[in-house]
Amino acid sequence: MLSDLQSYKGAGQEIRDAIQNPNDIQLQERAWNSVCPLVVRLKRFYEFSIRLEKALQSLLESLTCPPYTPTQHLEREQALAKQFAAILHFTLRFDELKMRNPAIQNDFSYYRRTISRNRINNMHLDIENEVNNEMANRMSLFYAEATPVLKTLSNATMRFVAENKTLPIENTTDCLSTMASVCKVMLETPEYKSRFTSEETLMFCMRVMVGVIILYDHVHPVGAFSKASKIDMKGCIKVLKEQPPDTVEGLLNALRFTTKHLNDESTSRQVRAMLQ
Repeated sequence: MLSDLQSYKGAGQEIRDAIQNPNDIQLQERAWNSVCPLVVRLKRFYEFSIRLEKALQSLLESLTCPPYTPTQHLEREQALAKQFAAILHFTLRFDELKMRNPAIQNDFSYYRRTISRNRINNMHLDIENEVNNEMANRMSLFYAEATPVLKTLSNATMRFVAENKTLPIENTTDCLSTMASVCKVMLETPEYKSRFTSEETLMFCMRVMVGVIILYDHVHPVGAFSKASKIDMKGCIKVLKEQPPDTVEGLLNALRFTTKHLNDESTSRQVRAMLQ
């Protein structure tokens, strides 16, 4: 899935040619025939995010249910914790790639405009059997987000907390803060860090840490940045900033722009300054 997104080139040239030559039927057809298979790919990405959302809620259920504490759960159910981490790693990586690829939104906008124009002319196109109007609307909202999968999972986590009123919110927030702490310790302790076999393992750990911080910030009443938070935000930001800037800029941006409480008055000036 990630390699598919990474290789997504878009139909920019074909779309430009079609727009610049509106009366050239051949160029219109060429652009349309280039965009349609891309939209089917975008639909596949979107549907995968829905599956991730369901998987995340199911994992949260397993990792927060009584009688065990979040730490006990993470120790007892390491395979589930690893699955949870893998979802967050995928999410941050997917959103990084999407953010760097303006072709995705350009292609989809062109598709929507062309479909609307054809609908006015009472034309039904085969692609509408694959991506109907309702699906196109949902996809449009999804891809309009800077970090669409992260947004989906943040909403899913908030919904999980709202729907499980009998479950103390601490069960969820403690699970997330414990995972953030484990990642931070692994990244800042030379003994653990030396065991990372590759750059990708290091990135995995950093993406998971940032992912759980963002989820925590969305569900905790005062967020991840306040003094009442169980996450050491200064320490987490510090370990990110110790990495080469080009490898962590996307993760720092995720903390800057997809968290909920960074700009609250309760956030210390020092933490804000670290993210400027």
